[in-house]
Amino acid sequence: MRLLEAAGSHSAGAPAKQLAREAGLPLPTAYHLLRTLTHEGYLRREGGVFVLGAAAGRLAGGGLQQKRRSMILDSLAHFRDAVGAPIYFAVFREGEIELVGVSDTPASPAVEEWADFRATGHAHAIGQCLLAQLDEKTRKDYYERHPVEAVTQYTVRDQSALEHRIGSLGRMEPVTERQEYALGTVCAAIPITAGDTAATMAISLPLHQEERLPNVVNRLRSEVGALLSTLSFSISI
Repeated sequence: MRLLEAAGSHSAGAPAKQLAREAGLPLPTAYHLLRTLTHEGYLRREGGVFVLGAAAGRLAGGGLQQKRRSMILDSLAHFRDAVGAPIYFAVFREGEIELVGVSDTPASPAVEEWADFRATGHAHAIGQCLLAQLDEKTRKDYYERHPVEAVTQYTVRDQSALEHRIGSLGRMEPVTERQEYALGTVCAAIPITAGDTAATMAISLPLHQEERLPNVVNRLRSEVGALLSTLSFSISI
């Protein structure tokens, strides 16, 4: 790692002797490690000097990805505390529903994923909210791979009924569902504007707290709007 750091500090590259000196390593050890790092793609040898290779770039990219994910999880915890309910963040990526993060507490646990979340988008508020943001062709492709089927006795009955529900939604209108995915639970999801990516933030409540749902949704929309405008909230993870 010290050799990689040393090589990374020289944009035009540096010879083995200089890297060994800067890393504080004996030259034979440095030569051995440099050969290994070059073989694995972390370094490249060009004209007698070593420069960072493609693998080192992927390593740095992974760190950036982890930083973004950490920021999202911290933000979800903020929303959770602000609205007093479990918070979910999901995106539609490469034809599938991807649950990026969840934040809950022992006192207010998140809904357990008892049926494949990706395949049951028709049955939960998150999936319905994401599907509503897609064009007709993309939704059709999703339905062909994940047919609309009953998950509970309250699940939307068929694809036609689901399409009617989606079509009746206003722009940026929250989506709510009652016991369609998990019995004893009500959920709501709000669409997130993030370029060309369909994204959503959602909450869930026990059925006996259903009267809280409108206020919680309004609070979440307010909190999300403030964060998006001040922190440039990124979903590129």
